[in-house]
Amino acid sequence: MCPQRIFGLAIVALVILGGRVTAYTNQWAVHIEGGPEVARQVAREHGFQYLDKIVDDWYHMQHTSVVKRSAEPHFEVHQRLVQDRRVRRAEQQRVKSRTKRDMIIKRGPSYMQTILNDERWSQMWYLNRGNGLDMNVQEAWAEGITGNGVVVTILDDGLEKDHPDLSKNYDPQASYDVNNHDEDPMPRYDLLDSNRHGTRCAGEVAATANNTICAVGVAFGAGIGGVRMLDGDVTDAVEARSLSLNPQHIDIYSASWGPDDDGKTVDGPGELATRAFIEGITKGRNGKGSIFVWASGNGGRDHDNCNCDGYTNSIWTLSISSATENGQVPWYSEACSSTLATTYSSGSTGEKQVVTTDLHQHCTSSHTGTSASAPLAAGICALALEANKELTWRDMQHIVVRTAKPANLKAPDWVTNGVGRNVSHSFGYGLMDAAAMVRLARRWRTVPEQHKCEVSAPHMGRPIPPKSQLTLELHVKECSGVNFLEHVQAKVSLMASRRGDLQIQLTSPQGTKSTLLAKRPLDISKAGFNQWPFMSVHTWGERPHGTWKLEIHNEGRYQDTLEEYKLVFYGTETSLEFDDILDKDKPGPPVNQQEATQDNTAIGTRHNIVDTEGDPWTGSQQVERVSHPEVQRPTTENQTSGCSSVDTASGRCLECKPNWYYYDDLCVYQCPAETYGVSDETKAVCAPCHYSCLTCTGPLDTQCVRCHEDAELSSGYESQCISKELTWTIHSSLWFYRMTVLFCVNLVVVAVAAIYIAANWYSRKKDSLMYAYSKVSYSSNGDAHKEVDRLQENGCVSDSE
Repeated sequence: MCPQRIFGLAIVALVILGGRVTAYTNQWAVHIEGGPEVARQVAREHGFQYLDKIVDDWYHMQHTSVVKRSAEPHFEVHQRLVQDRRVRRAEQQRVKSRTKRDMIIKRGPSYMQTILNDERWSQMWYLNRGNGLDMNVQEAWAEGITGNGVVVTILDDGLEKDHPDLSKNYDPQASYDVNNHDEDPMPRYDLLDSNRHGTRCAGEVAATANNTICAVGVAFGAGIGGVRMLDGDVTDAVEARSLSLNPQHIDIYSASWGPDDDGKTVDGPGELATRAFIEGITKGRNGKGSIFVWASGNGGRDHDNCNCDGYTNSIWTLSISSATENGQVPWYSEACSSTLATTYSSGSTGEKQVVTTDLHQHCTSSHTGTSASAPLAAGICALALEANKELTWRDMQHIVVRTAKPANLKAPDWVTNGVGRNVSHSFGYGLMDAAAMVRLARRWRTVPEQHKCEVSAPHMGRPIPPKSQLTLELHVKECSGVNFLEHVQAKVSLMASRRGDLQIQLTSPQGTKSTLLAKRPLDISKAGFNQWPFMSVHTWGERPHGTWKLEIHNEGRYQDTLEEYKLVFYGTETSLEFDDILDKDKPGPPVNQQEATQDNTAIGTRHNIVDTEGDPWTGSQQVERVSHPEVQRPTTENQTSGCSSVDTASGRCLECKPNWYYYDDLCVYQCPAETYGVSDETKAVCAPCHYSCLTCTGPLDTQCVRCHEDAELSSGYESQCISKELTWTIHSSLWFYRMTVLFCVNLVVVAVAAIYIAANWYSRKKDSLMYAYSKVSYSSNGDAHKEVDRLQENGCVSDSE
């Protein structure tokens, strides 16, 4: 079979098995210094068509003689290009899978403060129900706020700019066709109306009010634009060009798309798109920062997790989830700790959906999914921005956190974080409240400068046994510039036999637990994670100081390995000066600067972590969290006597006196069972023993002193606890390896036997043939020929022989 045929069958097999084949386009992103004219000259000399500038000194080019899609990169063209001394770098663009986040599902007394004559105003339940059951948009309108002077653009599949409900607010400076490289964002029409998505999202934001046509936008006074970028090959360059369009004119970018919501994809922005985000938040809107609103994803049915989406779990985006008309979690919703807030959208059969503009100058009452939620959020942000044009991108996130309403939203995981705010993995901080955001925006003062602090965990390469969990603790004493948290990232690198079997949780010093990754049954990848930034907003306003706990649960059948991880804290050095007058704000206790900066000379870095030879970690044979036997907790008097510094708000001990050990937010004179005391020049802690030990002298399984009831101490050179009853579960891996070896041995024996039998059979055939022909040579009456015929009939020899 020819190599091309084999390659084609391999591609088909990969597609059938659900694999992804990389497709290379005929477009390049090229880094050239000297400006657009130099880039155009380079393009002409190398057979490229110059398309546009992407971001910084990166330019978008298309080669005229390279096929539009190929399974392999074009090395010859690429090498000629990178050898040009004017070219710093070049990347042939690859196609990314990006899906729109609307849903296709089977279809199954209005209260109004405002009476509008728009055709379907009465059906817009999410704006006109009142009684706390909508997003309080009408109250903002009543104060004269309609989004006037604010520009929103929809990054999608195009915008029907001549739609009678959009044309009045259409802004050509906020529009572009990245797919066809021209100024016209009009969608491509087909029989299925597959490019209706952008026009629907735009109507939610800025459909004209009181014109008797279709619906009304949340910010019906705002300018609206569209970027056509999903109707073609989506590459890193296409995304970056879209995200960086006219950032001094556009205020808010709304995106209702992302990587596949299939429960098995882990993907995010590439290098150029990341540059575009950074350029946007640092330079957009004259330095105040572009506002990026993102739909959290529709992979709920496939148990997807939006923390595996590098766009929604970015600190630069405002990630928005959905709630049904009854305040329930929609069946398509993805729960994760990076979701900031929620707006209404569709639900199950029989529940109402979203009304908005549609293709062919029509109207629809069936816009769905988190695709419908993100534009509503963008419109509400536009209202807040009209109330205060000086809001930065971080101001907007702070305002959303402080004003979102948990009321009427039903989820089993609502908790109160360390500063008294309710938060949920399904809904974030709750339903966005337009009037509350507008009122708070009017008297808002810019948040203090954002700082970043990193804390790396030592001694990595930790095994995560099957049906077990690994717990790592980091004690943060000092975090330069960060005393009040905004975003927290856990950057994790690990090897996994089946990535979907993993669950990761992070608990803050104030006890707020964030699920960074939930189990994803469809994710069978062996790729693991490589410095993946799992993000949480659940500790917003808390302090970073104290013990952070990372738990990794492995519910699979094989051992995984945590290679490394670190915590990245984003926040401010000081709290807002006017916290005492902000609605719904519950700031943390004041910072003890002396306490926060002590022992800096001993650590020599921006952070301090618990570590010795036994960095606190545990591995358990159970899926549940490791629990120690009940310990006699010290009285307040003893706890105080053992502490050298105490958190005045919570009463928790932050640091212990000499000869005392830090354990579970307390100072103890003697470490409890399943822990051992360890200390260095600056600290002393009770670190966990190996899970097999009841008491120990160190963290290894060879340092046990006493064992649990179901095990006994070995009598060899190493103090190991050996289970009295070696169950199949405990030794499943050993059993598997032994069976594999036995199978291989048997396979070899069978193969040798088969070869022996075949060789013996061939030898008999050959001997029979020689016998027959010897008779031919010595017989004159032809009997030998009859003998040959007989042997052939019996299958002993063939005609050719």
